[in-house]
Amino acid sequence: MISRSTIDKVFETARVEEVIGEFVQLKKSGSNYKGLSPFSGERSPSFMVSPVKQIWKDFSSGKGGNVVTFLMEQEHYSYPEAIRFLAKKYHIEIEETEQSNEQKHQADERESMFIVSEFARDYFHETLLKTEQGKAIGLSYFKERGFTDETIQKFQLGYSLNEWEAFSSEALNKGYNLKYLESTGLTIVKDDLLSSTGTKQFDRFKGRVMFPIHSMSGRVLGFGGRILTNDKKAAKYLNSPESEIYHKGNVLYGIYYAKQSIAKEDNCFLVEGYTDVISFNQAGIENVVSSSGTALSENQIRLINRLTKNITILFDGDAAGIRASIRGIDLILEQGLNVKVVMFPEGDDPDSFSKKVTSQELKEYLKQNSKDFINFKVALLMEEAQHDPVKKAGLIRDIVVSISKIPDRIQREVYIQECSRIMDISENVLFSELAQIDKKEERDASSRPIQERPSEPILQKTPQFEKVNELQKYEREIIKILLLYGNNEVEFTDFIAGEEAEDPEFQPIKKVKFNNMVSKEIYLNLQDDEVEFTDDTFKNIYFEIIFQLNQDETISVDKLVNHENYEVANLVTTILMDDERHVLSNWERKNIFIRSKKSDLSKMVLDAIYNMRRILIEQKINSLIAEIGVEEERAKIMESIVDYNNLKTRLFERLNRVV
Repeated sequence: MISRSTIDKVFETARVEEVIGEFVQLKKSGSNYKGLSPFSGERSPSFMVSPVKQIWKDFSSGKGGNVVTFLMEQEHYSYPEAIRFLAKKYHIEIEETEQSNEQKHQADERESMFIVSEFARDYFHETLLKTEQGKAIGLSYFKERGFTDETIQKFQLGYSLNEWEAFSSEALNKGYNLKYLESTGLTIVKDDLLSSTGTKQFDRFKGRVMFPIHSMSGRVLGFGGRILTNDKKAAKYLNSPESEIYHKGNVLYGIYYAKQSIAKEDNCFLVEGYTDVISFNQAGIENVVSSSGTALSENQIRLINRLTKNITILFDGDAAGIRASIRGIDLILEQGLNVKVVMFPEGDDPDSFSKKVTSQELKEYLKQNSKDFINFKVALLMEEAQHDPVKKAGLIRDIVVSISKIPDRIQREVYIQECSRIMDISENVLFSELAQIDKKEERDASSRPIQERPSEPILQKTPQFEKVNELQKYEREIIKILLLYGNNEVEFTDFIAGEEAEDPEFQPIKKVKFNNMVSKEIYLNLQDDEVEFTDDTFKNIYFEIIFQLNQDETISVDKLVNHENYEVANLVTTILMDDERHVLSNWERKNIFIRSKKSDLSKMVLDAIYNMRRILIEQKINSLIAEIGVEEERAKIMESIVDYNNLKTRLFERLNRVV
């Protein structure tokens, strides 16, 4: 277990804006930062980070919390894993007791797969550097590719021995479970009746150089392996199979090493292979990632979209490869990103070209040869379409289809104008074609079977549903007041009835003013009424606050934000970030100004308490009405109902005075 002092030191040292900035491109917005949600495919920022409060809130998905909960959401870390990640980042020594065998056994399956993958990374790397076969075959190959020792170390490159079960046997001898060796795809398990166990295992990556594939935070998700023999039956490149931790459509090779540079340069170079990424890094260009030889997916584009709006695709001189990859351009445009393309000379790819020129020459080449997607398509296809009107018309139509994918209307118009200029065709014709494409897409969408269309939920409101929600609304309001203003001392006004008058309507009322802490005033009122929160999370937060008040006579919001109970931390963060919504909407630019609630604090406190009492009284009256049954009980129940109605009337009077 990690010691409490280590956890406290991590929270004191870690900066939420620094950590999240490695995953999301953040832009200053007043005292906060904003960016695109990493949890949804949005195009307008709804993700807020508060350096002052050290919390974040994603208004699109409803998620929020502190620096630890972000890592738990983003990287699926457990609480201890997130603490360890931050401790490593900020060079904090971890104090913890060694895990017992029983604790290791209790680790969940996902974490066990990560542990196995990290062992495999270290094993393959050691094999590359320290075994005769690894040095003679694997290391020689990487050296021939021009990779330095520093590059091999940085990317944790490795080698899998050309033996059937060298890795699997070593892993089993070290105590790793065959179940996780198989689920990660590192080991292939087959039935074998002749074996004493009934199964036999083989190394999936036998005889291959190894490329670990990392998540954005650096966890090993899977591997890519390249065979070095001339075995025509074996695939040249082999990736880990899909698993609980590795989904090839959700990850980009090199993103861990590229994320900071992508955000800094505001551009991402997209290449095809592992060695392209590594060679560019060695040449000093770090903002480069690879789709690892698979077709580009929407999730991979969204991964880049968190860091930049600009993608530059690097194609080699292989025309067939270009035509196969060009489909990815439309997908990128559809996600609202800007696309540029660079082509290398025939016979070259990013890896080979980067080795022929200096780092400065490579950067200059990329800058000088970067084209927007229209110019690229024209340059690629115009040569064969130039003297064929039908093919030229097809090319123009193909470009307009790409433009139709762009969600931003201003960008569409600019590209239509550019296409008109390059292809020497009127803008009106192009706009007409664009309109036809849009209409066709609308018709296609409306003609889909009803069951394929997204259905809108039908909400059936019932009186009971509304009352429960209304009560929770004021429970939330009380928690919000406690979090934001609980430590404030303000002047309250109480209304005390004077001497009894003959006419109750003219009963004299005395105003009594007194000072009290907001938290204590709320506590005393709820204690007098013996009120309990109906929502479990609100109840947990309230008990935590009361415990703090009893211990220290003050509320520590930081302890609640950093609470180990995720639901508590998430709800507290949501409440604390409520007032940041207007920053996202730029209300001040529209001359809409938010009134300070602090000036009306005593009124706000009493309003929430009285309304909560009112709802509870209404619920009590309804329950009494439901109990009216036999004649002898009816009079007594009716008397109670009258008393509660009188109490409710006095509450309304109080509310009118407060409001």
